[in-house]
Amino acid sequence: MAKKQAKTGKVAPKKDAADQLKDFMIDGLKDLYWAEEALVKNLPKMAKNATSRKLTAAVNGHLAETKVQVTRLEKAFKALKLKPEAVKCEAMNGILKEAEEILKETEPGAVRDAGIIAAAQKVEHYEIASYGTLATYAKLLGHKEVLQLLLETLREEKTCDKDLTKLAKSEINIKAK
Repeated sequence: MAKKQAKTGKVAPKKDAADQLKDFMIDGLKDLYWAEEALVKNLPKMAKNATSRKLTAAVNGHLAETKVQVTRLEKAFKALKLKPEAVKCEAMNGILKEAEEILKETEPGAVRDAGIIAAAQKVEHYEIASYGTLATYAKLLGHKEVLQLLLETLREEKTCDKDLTKLAKSEINIKAK
């Protein structure tokens, strides 16, 4: 069987694979729940390694926002009559590992700050894609409360991304040049 799959490129689903869009949406919520909790643990390290006061404030501000986003995901689970469950998000785990490498590969100062912004924006872009996709599913499935919760977080993630871009362009990247 494995040889046949290798030749065709087709991937056999796991035994518990989602076969309904709602199940796939719930899997996504579990990933995001893990991702947000991982960010709560990792953002303080980014803030401690930033040298720009504005960047430190931005990261700490997003940390506070992320804690609220965790609570919002818990409300989404509750709205679906489910217990909140985190399942390791391989994508976020990889992005966070890369962020750690950026810290190791840069000297403290403007270049590291530019690297922190780059890492943070990769996080934001993943979150924007994920929250946007899950909001689309929630709307299609008629889960209005879940939709509103996801859209609120999506707005915050987009704002954070814009703020990081503005900080990078107006100050950090110029100093790192």
